[in-house]
Amino acid sequence: MKKELSNEVNIYLANIGVSYIKLHNLHWNVVGSQFKAVHEYLETLYDAMADVLDATAELLKMNGEMPMASMKDYLAVATINELESSEVDANSVMNTVLNDMEDLKIQALSIRKLASEEDQFDVVSAMENDIENYNKTIWFIKSMLK
Repeated sequence: MKKELSNEVNIYLANIGVSYIKLHNLHWNVVGSQFKAVHEYLETLYDAMADVLDATAELLKMNGEMPMASMKDYLAVATINELESSEVDANSVMNTVLNDMEDLKIQALSIRKLASEEDQFDVVSAMENDIENYNKTIWFIKSMLK
């Protein structure tokens, strides 16, 4: 794996790590009439995000690269921002998650393109799977926000 691709996958990993913690924050602090539905949905999202985090780190390891593995490292490069701990209404929660999922999808698309140019087909395949999952999540969230 070339250095540029390795760096981009590590930044993606950092964004997944920040998103994983952010989803927990939102899960614990959502309020409002849709609390139960949003609270439970967020749990499914962070469970799935844990799998993406692990698979992405293992993808780096399989290609002889060192994945970032600390919040300090994640926060130094992540483009997805942390969220302060405070109550958040269900609608704002879903908009926050939608924005983050759209950002992750854009990043996965960019990595997929770069990996394809380098004939790094394991990375291409992983990103295509992630993009498919982001598409479904984005559709779910947009439907919830109508």
